[in-house]
Amino acid sequence: MCHDECCEGAEHGCCMDSFLQVGHPAPKFDLEGYFKGEKRRFSLDDYKGKWTVLFFYPLDFTFVCPTELVELSKRHKELEELNAQALGVSVDSVYSHEAWLKELGEFEYPLLSDMTKETSLDYEVLLEQQGIALRGVFIISPDGILKSMTVNDLEIGRSVDEILRVLEALQTGELCPVGWKKGDKTLGSA
Repeated sequence: MCHDECCEGAEHGCCMDSFLQVGHPAPKFDLEGYFKGEKRRFSLDDYKGKWTVLFFYPLDFTFVCPTELVELSKRHKELEELNAQALGVSVDSVYSHEAWLKELGEFEYPLLSDMTKETSLDYEVLLEQQGIALRGVFIISPDGILKSMTVNDLEIGRSVDEILRVLEALQTGELCPVGWKKGDKTLGSA
């Protein structure tokens, strides 16, 4: 995503290819995170060679978010079996993540802090006036290519079943018809 003032005038055309798009490299990030009692930096480059399920959520200590995040943690082994790593991102601090997880219990994946909101902006999920992110899920291939993106409004929780289904379909490398599930026939090579 371009953060230059030149984008204000479409006539400049300076940012025509800077929009987030499936099939293009996923925006890089380097964020402080919290995972199992440890605070450290996490970047997309840390997961080269693995599928990355990057998901944004509005805020810690809210109503819908824990339902999604807890379910994703419960199903983390399924992601591991698919050579995938989940990463949660919100605009909260790592200290907020730490306090929240004292209530919810530790997750099987890191929670990252996007306090500058740059990563939420890069992934085009930032609600600038509210200063929080929409519920976005981005599946990134082991070589850093954005393969799928889904964004929900604040009120709608995401389906972990659907995240896993899409990841499995992408990993076939083949054409998958509507409603395809692991074990179903594909439509042949893509």
